[in-house]
Amino acid sequence: MKVEQKKVVALSYELTVEGALADKATAEKPLEYIHGTGMLLPRFEEEVAGKEVGESFEFTLSPEEGYGVYSSDYIFELPKSAFEMDGHVREDLLVVGRIIPMLSDDGSVVQGTVKEVKPDSVLMDFNHPMAGKTLHFTGSVVSVRDASEEELQHGLAHKCHCHKDDCHCGDDCNCGDDCNCGDDCKCGDDCKCGDDCKCGDDCQCEGEDGCHCGDDCHCGE
Repeated sequence: MKVEQKKVVALSYELTVEGALADKATAEKPLEYIHGTGMLLPRFEEEVAGKEVGESFEFTLSPEEGYGVYSSDYIFELPKSAFEMDGHVREDLLVVGRIIPMLSDDGSVVQGTVKEVKPDSVLMDFNHPMAGKTLHFTGSVVSVRDASEEELQHGLAHKCHCHKDDCHCGDDCNCGDDCNCGDDCKCGDDCKCGDDCKCGDDCQCEGEDGCHCGDDCHCGE
């Protein structure tokens, strides 16, 4: 069976950026998606389309084909009051390099990276962490099957993507191989911690919208 529209595809892969490993999924815990539904980058799907189980792939995506070019238009200086919780500014969150989930004007959640902390304001970068990066993928097709009608209507069932056996993050966790959430992590459903999560045992990320920590979460530090 080939990778094509409306198929559930499982891939193992490694993503390298500037010669360094940035992300990976193993054959034991592969990346699963429904082909042709916009779950992955369009160019990525084009590259794996038509491949069969066991067939390997290797390709490179330019920034334009990946997460876009880096733009200064997405850098904003926000007042520290924007980071208030229960009437207090969360100074502990304002660490250079930390990714913080924030609400946009339309109510959607966007990920911003702290670039600089000033006495009364914070410089935030809302470019995607991979913006401006050339992405090199290698991997293989682990499995291909028909998607059920329920999956086509509602998406794949939630699965943990922590890539470790003792993950406690909850459904649809995306922590990655180096997650350090800890046994009492409260990330919950739809966790977005990323590979280098540092939530730790006392993480309290849970909430109505789920965890949105991002790749370089340092909640537990």
